[in-house]
Amino acid sequence: MASSSSSRLPPSVFNPRRHVGVHAERVSDVSSTEFPGHYPGEDHTWSLARFKENLKVSVKRLSQRSIEFDLVGVDASIANAFRRILIAEVPTIAIEDVYVWNNTSVIHDEVLAQRLGLIPLNVDPALFEFRLPGDIPYDRNTLVFQLVVECSRGKKGEIINEYVTSGDLKWIPQGEQESVFGDMVPAATNKDIVLAKLRPGQVINMELHAIKGVGKEHAKWSPVATATYRLHPLILLNPSKPVPPKLAQKFASCFSPGVVKVGSNGEVSVDERHLRKETMSREVLRHTEFEGCVELKRIRDWFIFSVESEGPYAPEALFPEAIKVMRGKIASIRAAAEALLADSQDLGRNTVVAGPDADGDVAMGTS
Repeated sequence: MASSSSSRLPPSVFNPRRHVGVHAERVSDVSSTEFPGHYPGEDHTWSLARFKENLKVSVKRLSQRSIEFDLVGVDASIANAFRRILIAEVPTIAIEDVYVWNNTSVIHDEVLAQRLGLIPLNVDPALFEFRLPGDIPYDRNTLVFQLVVECSRGKKGEIINEYVTSGDLKWIPQGEQESVFGDMVPAATNKDIVLAKLRPGQVINMELHAIKGVGKEHAKWSPVATATYRLHPLILLNPSKPVPPKLAQKFASCFSPGVVKVGSNGEVSVDERHLRKETMSREVLRHTEFEGCVELKRIRDWFIFSVESEGPYAPEALFPEAIKVMRGKIASIRAAAEALLADSQDLGRNTVVAGPDADGDVAMGTS
């Protein structure tokens, strides 16, 4: 089958080898077949030049807190690795230690400490070092805040400081922090997060220590609210069995708004500009009158990422940070492999292999 719309997608999109089939109750062809030996006479050995040619990253939507971008030309394992790194391994700063001097509110100390830890802070993690268990806190690994709020009643009977919010956090500079941060005062990214409600006479007095960490240790260090991806949808109309004009509107209503267009003569076509909006609900497959008129596919190596930032990083900076983490992992694996290879070579030079004994066992000995 071929698309009946004017192509705004690259022609390679219509290569059946890149397609995942979407059926009424199952999916098919989920694994790539482009590996050495699968197709006789074709060379599918991995090539850096070919990888660079096929790799594409394109930003489709960017706002103050979220980004949608396309990652094309990679395997699902790579895309999923980036997703997991975004959620769990890009470092941030979060409140870890809470010292309660006074808390007469109705919220228990432990519950309030948990809420404080989940407040996203606007602090660049690159300015700090990780503080390991047993390390001494100092200005390069610890950020100190105070939370002091007392509720009272005004002269006219109004309640003062009824709500304790994230905007009540007060940064206490330590060491050289004041010169390092300058005008960028550490604070919550959202100063309207309600932490507690007080009544007149109730007091909260705490000292808070924030440190650098990653989301796999605790979700409070995750830099994102969400990081998801989905495969780009593809709708293929069958030119040999067109949709009857009298059913064109019903056919179009089976898809997300704007994806399928209906002409004045009742002819249907796919608007590839809006194709990415399709949710693949499979509604069209429920109707027997449309059987054979359309095929639903997804493009196996075209990932649509949606990422919402909830910390110090701008949305467009999150993916480059994930790449840095990935490169660090690869460098560690390479160093370990090279060390293992060097050890095996040294062992081979200093090892004498004796012949088998009466039981057939071979003893290893050093010269």
